[in-house]
Amino acid sequence: MRITVLGRGNVGGGLADAWERAGHHVTRLGRDGGDASDADVVLVAVPGGAVADALDRVSGLEGTTVIDATNLPGLPPPEGFASNAEFVKSKTGGPTAKSFNLNLASLYGQLGEARATPSNLWCGDEEARQVVERLNRDAGYDPVRTGPLEAAALQESALPLILAIGEGTGPFVYRFAPLGEL
Repeated sequence: MRITVLGRGNVGGGLADAWERAGHHVTRLGRDGGDASDADVVLVAVPGGAVADALDRVSGLEGTTVIDATNLPGLPPPEGFASNAEFVKSKTGGPTAKSFNLNLASLYGQLGEARATPSNLWCGDEEARQVVERLNRDAGYDPVRTGPLEAAALQESALPLILAIGEGTGPFVYRFAPLGEL
């Protein structure tokens, strides 16, 4: 799969590394933007408040499947939108998902050490499901769908809970599984 990662920080860089190890062709774009017209999927992994500027610097996004990995800690979503993910979809027009926003990037390299495959929550358009779930697995996660893209605001609002759990436990992964899988 051809993946363009917008953002070279811990999330973007860490996922790009994992996907390259899984055999994907990854293009990494930073602050200057670039062309994503050859991508099968684009990951948006920039600071949540910088999404509009970042997307404006990238060409070739129209109709492409996009995964929004951003958070808006302490910030409201863009005016007129319930979530950053819905704003991203308005800019790209393609299938859109919210994923990779509730896991600690510092643990990406240690996922294989977990007793069970960690979960990663995602929500989004049904047309994005196959790509999002494959990239979750290729990054070392078991994807757990939380609903359609309209659930992105709820997923984005879960960040304070994840941070609060981390204050009590330290860095952690989580696992959601049907009872029969435990």
